[in-house]
Amino acid sequence: MPMKLTVSILLLLLATLFVAAGPAQSTRAADTPSAEITGEVALVEGSAQKNLQGNPQGKSARASDASQVVIWLVPIEPIQHIRTTPEKTHYRLVQRNKRFEPSLLVIPVGSIVDFPNADPWFHNVFSLYRGKRFDLGLYQAGAQRSVRFDRPGPSYLFCNIHPEMTGVVLAIDSDLFAISDKAGHYSISGVPPGKYLIRVWYENARPESLQELQRTTTIEGSNHALSTISVPVFTQVATEHKNKYNQDYDPDTLRPDY
Repeated sequence: MPMKLTVSILLLLLATLFVAAGPAQSTRAADTPSAEITGEVALVEGSAQKNLQGNPQGKSARASDASQVVIWLVPIEPIQHIRTTPEKTHYRLVQRNKRFEPSLLVIPVGSIVDFPNADPWFHNVFSLYRGKRFDLGLYQAGAQRSVRFDRPGPSYLFCNIHPEMTGVVLAIDSDLFAISDKAGHYSISGVPPGKYLIRVWYENARPESLQELQRTTTIEGSNHALSTISVPVFTQVATEHKNKYNQDYDPDTLRPDY
């Protein structure tokens, strides 16, 4: 075959491959849109639950602080788009100033939470109420211990030395979630189009009330606003909890130097 003809054929093949590659990349980018989901939650106190059940005599009051409500989306159908950010499997919940920071940590089921002790004294983190049951034992300043949360639901955290330390780790079946601010506003970014189940959790709401708030929604386009979610809550009565041995805390542990 003449050299000139061979070169022409090679150039033609390269041009064909180049043209084919361009549209394929553009199509992949166009096939992976995502939306930002926004919405609002309202905490309804008093006899709100009667109101929601259709009692016209029921009275309710909207709480001024609607923060710490967790909203997440569970895909009902397989979705084509997968988030490009690396999957986060490790989270941190720091013990500092005899507090858990943050006091509410939301994670996908199966994630590992590290509990570093940033205080100059000992701590003993445990959870024996619903969710993941564990006891990290006593460990000193600067040390760290970890727990894998392999079951969904809230795990209520305490310290066996300091009764004022309380927190919650909420393990959920999704990585599309948000926590409301004081005004009740929230947003979830990077949501692929599709059909989802909306789920809600709030510490001072009864499980049966939260179950009734579940509903489905279809996400289309780049932005999507959900209707307001009214969460019926009950007034929490402050009660002292027991230590991990189901006994009262030792008053000596309340000394400022321990």
